[in-house]
Amino acid sequence: MREQDDPEYCYSLLARDAVDQVEAYRGGPVDGLTVVDVGGGSGYFTEEFRRRGAQAYLFEPDLRELGTKPPDGAVVADGYLLPLADGVADVTFTSNVLEHVADPPTFISELVRVTRPGGLIYVSFTNWLSPWGGHEWAPWHYLGAERARARYRRRTGKDAKHTLGENLFAVHIGRTLRQVRDRDDVTIVSARSRYWPFLAETVVKAPGLREFATWNLLLILRRCPP
Repeated sequence: MREQDDPEYCYSLLARDAVDQVEAYRGGPVDGLTVVDVGGGSGYFTEEFRRRGAQAYLFEPDLRELGTKPPDGAVVADGYLLPLADGVADVTFTSNVLEHVADPPTFISELVRVTRPGGLIYVSFTNWLSPWGGHEWAPWHYLGAERARARYRRRTGKDAKHTLGENLFAVHIGRTLRQVRDRDDVTIVSARSRYWPFLAETVVKAPGLREFATWNLLLILRRCPP
């Protein structure tokens, strides 16, 4: 809820929590690992990985999102076609990006490609039917995207950052899980609500309910050997 007013606090907190999760799922620190951060904006996640000793690299397609002081070595690159060789990353990381891409399966394929066999892929996204699915114009997206955007414009006097079908897409948990389970190059280590402190995996197992109650789906994937 503080994202708009205090992004420094919000994203620094998210970054610490996300790297804690990565370390928990891999069973050890990220020190010395190669981490590829795809769509990491101005670099909060990359910087947190680096603070813990990882060799972390940021790939962001939008110059505006990089801001005025991106991390050293940040690369402007599309997540559909990363300028990286196969299997270079121990961890490929993407936070709240999947809902902003038009073709999630292709995007996930590229994350898998650059991850070494046995490496982890961290994918989290805000599902469309979550109370936060409409981003800055949530929860009014339940009444329709255009109506929600119009309300945002009336209330703030400016256009919303996100437009459904342009830079925000209706991504659903059930469909995403089916797409991932159909792959033979990854296994699902965990599928859980990113922010819930309890029953985080249980809620994701309830079809229908999970589309509203999960809020933000976290997928931890492991790349299979060739």
